Amino acid sequence: MEYKNICIVYSHTKVGDLIWQLPYIKAISLHHKKNIILITREGTRAKIILKDLDYIENVKYNKFRKNINYWVDTFKLYKFLKNGHFSHLYVLDKISRPAIAAKFAGVQNIIGPGLGNQKKWLTCKNFFDEEDWKLSYSDQSQKLLLLNNIAIKNIFPELKIDFERDDIDMDIKKIDKKIISFGIDSSEEFRMWYEEQFVELADILFEKKLFEKVYLICSKKNDHMASKIINLSKNKYFINCSKYDLANIMGIMKKSSFYVGNNSGPVNVAAALGVKSFGLVCNDPVSELKYSKILAITPDNYKDNTWNRDRNGMKNLTVTKVSNFILDKIQ
Repeated sequence: MEYKNICIVYSHTKVGDLIWQLPYIKAISLHHKKNIILITREGTRAKIILKDLDYIENVKYNKFRKNINYWVDTFKLYKFLKNGHFSHLYVLDKISRPAIAAKFAGVQNIIGPGLGNQKKWLTCKNFFDEEDWKLSYSDQSQKLLLLNNIAIKNIFPELKIDFERDDIDMDIKKIDKKIISFGIDSSEEFRMWYEEQFVELADILFEKKLFEKVYLICSKKNDHMASKIINLSKNKYFINCSKYDLANIMGIMKKSSFYVGNNSGPVNVAAALGVKSFGLVCNDPVSELKYSKILAITPDNYKDNTWNRDRNGMKNLTVTKVSNFILDKIQ
């Protein structure tokens, strides 16, 4: 049996973090002239998000747990790699267990940053310095590929969505109105702009005739946020999207003239889909978005590379600042 399949492991759980890795995953695929197998966490929902990317052959999930389950998950990786006929395994972060599994599975080329204990399980010769772990996730992956002579043609993430997919509802496929979408929630409360601000912003944009409907993107657990916006507004142009799954949310984003949302996973998805995307950034570093096409909007007197865990800080980004920024870019 010829061993030529390529596997990439990325263990972080956030959707946005995975999307930032797409340029490097694609670069590895192009380098080997081979579609890749990606192993990641189920929380990334990669099987849905990456379904239409032609350089990803398949997505597998692993839990990457700790304590006794560390070895359970490592054994599962070992069995998968042993039976998968892989010539190369790339680990895009510092965890050791995929490298350990690959070593025992007989994978000949095991490549990773080599930080901590991971180094002794790798076959590559060039490793990160300890201080490189201070780099952003994107910068780390860029250095990893540089050390292994893999060219990166495009540093900006790109996603695709095929509207012929069976998991997209017919009512989404048939949207023909001029729509925009607002990403109103986040997994971290301190990143969330206030509902009242979204209502005011919509009023201004509606006066400029920039949309007929606004789709409110949020998780099911934050359905109350969409309901609050709808109840606060005197207009009937808001649509609560909390009932939709991720494939349909991607469809809504793609059909939107533009997207406005908090600095969280959905804004990264929208930008990668090629939708003009405005990110509301107050309480965390805007420099994190330097390899994204997200158009970041920050408050006056904003200082980069600072963290504020208090949602009240989002009030520093005024509706006037946001609306003026959007109108300047749209009109």
